[in-house]
Amino acid sequence: MLGDLNETELSKYPQEQHPIHFRGRRRGRRLRPNLMNLINEELPNVRINRETPVQNPLDLFAHGTNEIWMEIGFGAGEHISQQAEANPSVGFIGCEPFINGVASLLRYVKNKQLTNVRVLPDDVRPFLPLLPDHSISRLFILFPDPWRKKRHHSRRIIQRATLNEFYRLLKVGGELRIATDHPEYLRWILIHLTNNKGFKWLARRPTDWRLRPEDWPETRYEKKALLAGRSPIFLTYKKI
Repeated sequence: MLGDLNETELSKYPQEQHPIHFRGRRRGRRLRPNLMNLINEELPNVRINRETPVQNPLDLFAHGTNEIWMEIGFGAGEHISQQAEANPSVGFIGCEPFINGVASLLRYVKNKQLTNVRVLPDDVRPFLPLLPDHSISRLFILFPDPWRKKRHHSRRIIQRATLNEFYRLLKVGGELRIATDHPEYLRWILIHLTNNKGFKWLARRPTDWRLRPEDWPETRYEKKALLAGRSPIFLTYKKI
């Protein structure tokens, strides 16, 4: 639908290197005192340690939580906070190494009194192997850093290794949702998902990837893309 994709195309791209080394910003502008207070006072209450194995993610949340959704790279937290508010019986794990974004999400958590959000303020990749198989029902990766330079493509979150981890973690029938406004990264994503036979793309018509679904809250990155004249693409895959 968006072009023919195959293993030959995939072989053109550099693949991830091991061991994992985080590349990217940890901090932006200096946090205002109220946001710094959130980091010091609120984060310890919801923080997940990336070095501690999680036997059952449901145990991170209150009794009555019936499934787990995860967002990798939640930015300023608009999407995950709205999803958490709309789905109180779902436990949300938000992963974001950028401390300014973590502070922004904590503000939503406090103001909306969200009790179903837990935060990994770090690179998610070393944490993924610590989660059990078939433990996540929905996984969001919205407007990830495209790492535009070719020599940096191996830093992208969508890689063979990470997709294999996503497949392991998702329940059968679980959803992987990805959004991007970067054409070349879109092609990268489509190639990698096409060559991973564990996922089925659910799109049937152009509007399925051109229009954001109603249960998919808008983020500031989407707004920024639209203001710049770029067209966001919304991809939904199911684990089969």
